[in-house]
Amino acid sequence: MPLIYNYLFSAMWLSFLAYWWAMSRDVKVTERRESTPSRLARMVLLACAVMLLWLPSVPISALDVRFLPAGVVWFWCGSAVTAGGLLFAVWARRHLGRNWSQAVTVKDGHELITSGPYALVRHPIYTGLLLAFVGSALARGEWRGLLAVALVFGTFWRKLRLEEKWMRERFGESYEAYAQRVAALVPHVI
Repeated sequence: MPLIYNYLFSAMWLSFLAYWWAMSRDVKVTERRESTPSRLARMVLLACAVMLLWLPSVPISALDVRFLPAGVVWFWCGSAVTAGGLLFAVWARRHLGRNWSQAVTVKDGHELITSGPYALVRHPIYTGLLLAFVGSALARGEWRGLLAVALVFGTFWRKLRLEEKWMRERFGESYEAYAQRVAALVPHVI
């Protein structure tokens, strides 16, 4: 199982990252950007989450203990959830178009997108990526996967709070009405 896990999940995530990188070229000019320390802190936490999931073991042996029984069922369930999450993030990225950026930014001529996946949740890229991390954690089946998901959730929650502040400043009542209608990450929940 470890070889299949490494190749299948590596292929899914690397394909996603290659697509993300290719699409990052055609974006609008940035008008306002979050600070470099803020971006670096987020990148360090995300790197820690990735290492928790993909290293063969971690220094804290309790995190290598399984919380799910070993077997192909959890592996394939995790694979499906990961693939679904990555595809949802890609759909959201395509729908966002040239307004996208890796950092928290406001673009020149920024538009408030509320259709497609943005009609389901306000931050569908984060929702998709969280699902992908949950799927990867299910397939791994070890406590460190849950820690990785918690790190990713905390990182995205912090980032989305800054984005929401800037969107409220930029779009005012339009964004407030949108936020009242549509949940941030999980439809009708949060």
